[in-house]
Amino acid sequence: MDQAAQTMIDNLHKNTGKSLEEWIEIVKKENFTKHGEVIKFLKETHGFTHGFANLVAHKSKGSDAGSASNTDDLVEAQYKGKEHFKPLYDKLLADILKFGKDVEVAPKKAYVSLRRKKQFGCLNPATKTRFEVGINLKGQPGSGKLEEVTAANAMFSHKINLADINDADSEVLDWLKKAYDNAG
Repeated sequence: MDQAAQTMIDNLHKNTGKSLEEWIEIVKKENFTKHGEVIKFLKETHGFTHGFANLVAHKSKGSDAGSASNTDDLVEAQYKGKEHFKPLYDKLLADILKFGKDVEVAPKKAYVSLRRKKQFGCLNPATKTRFEVGINLKGQPGSGKLEEVTAANAMFSHKINLADINDADSEVLDWLKKAYDNAG
């Protein structure tokens, strides 16, 4: 388990008085079928922040990178039916890894999280026609390809939608690099 996940688990217990295992039991008794239902329940009923609700939701469903037996399997599963986006992912990841030795790549069930001291981005084959790059740049106005995300409690402040590998240009990498720099 990575250090960031362990810190969140420790803080969950400190903040709520219950362990991750206790929260998983509570959630499983509700028989939710969807990730979003778990998040909504924890936020509305127990006052969780999005981050802690997301952690418990993933752990209760075994859909986080730490619960997977092989993180390569998580990435492979993301591209089933969206194989045309895998070269785009590979290109972006190769360029992002050049930002520094402290880039942490954490595959999840639906996306790949990019972290430094904190999460700065994600790579997500969102649909068969749209690849989404999530970026954390709070306070930055949208500009060019960078769109502000206005949804409450969104994981990222901005996103960039790409249709193919040719859209992964220097502007996309510049925004990701800025988010990486801010996360250090």
